[in-house]
Amino acid sequence: MTAVDLAPITVVLTATGCPGAAALIRMLRANGERDVTIVGTDMRAEAAGRFLCDRFVQVPAGSSDDYVGALADVVAGERPDILFVQSSAEVGPVAHARAVFEDLGARVLVAGAAAVDLCNDKGAMYAALADRPVPQPETLAVRSLDAFVAACERLGYPDGPVCFKPPVGKGSRGFRVLRPDVDRAAVILRERPNNVLMTLDEAVTAFRELEPFPRLLVMEYIEGPEHTVDALTAGGEILLQQTKTREAVDTGLAMAFRTVARPDLVGFAREACRALGLDWFVNLQFKGDALLEINPRVSTFVYQEDFILPYLGIKYALGELDEDALAAAQSRVRTSRRTVRYHEQLFWDE
Repeated sequence: MTAVDLAPITVVLTATGCPGAAALIRMLRANGERDVTIVGTDMRAEAAGRFLCDRFVQVPAGSSDDYVGALADVVAGERPDILFVQSSAEVGPVAHARAVFEDLGARVLVAGAAAVDLCNDKGAMYAALADRPVPQPETLAVRSLDAFVAACERLGYPDGPVCFKPPVGKGSRGFRVLRPDVDRAAVILRERPNNVLMTLDEAVTAFRELEPFPRLLVMEYIEGPEHTVDALTAGGEILLQQTKTREAVDTGLAMAFRTVARPDLVGFAREACRALGLDWFVNLQFKGDALLEINPRVSTFVYQEDFILPYLGIKYALGELDEDALAAAQSRVRTSRRTVRYHEQLFWDE
């Protein structure tokens, strides 16, 4: 299909070295309706986006005080139709500086700052959803070693596993599962270094001399399949969604997915999005039926040629889709759809 029907657009796309960027760039261009110029940014000069986008600009890390100013310079120079943020580290700064980018004429596909802040702090997120009909793991916030040990015992250790993680952190950073039967020698000899199992005694040893004690969430260990609801939202309402499994996890990243029909999880997702007032792209991760976390950004989509969720969100932002068109798009989601991630390579001469 030739892209001749709609006017061309320019998208500034951040974090173009992240795992899902290559597929997202390819699918935005494969929309079948228009030409899309993609200006990529990333904190690394040799990010994949340097080679995959039409143009590329290196910017500081999202955590840097210079990030917003550098990204604003890109937007001022390119005058894009859309500013599309991929990284969790960048969503917060862009949300808090939304007016800067909107004054430059860009439509900013990021939720409001208050909603983003709630999502990025799991303790605050769980508290905000406490009175909503959204299943959550039992969670205890701790700020001392004694409270940490007591929380682990209250949640069932050593009779069963419990887990803990910092309330602010992404990509499984800081997440550990406590089990009393961990064979440390077997873990060292047979497991990859990213194994998350440890005993409570090992955790106590690691934290005993730490001052101040880190803010942690000790959580009920949930078993069951993992699912993600990927959604496009507006004013807390889900406009479009696609629910997928998360399978074959490697180094904290799911490497295989399949689209499924889970109206129960979508219902929980709707309640959570309404409670937090989310806008634009969001992915809600469940294990069993319990909500684990909410990321106010895009994730790795299971794309269809007739359901490219990020592109549909761009069209909605441009005012090109109404409610009937969105409903028609939702009806096209196929539960037969599967995908696997794989590792590619790029080559160049300096």
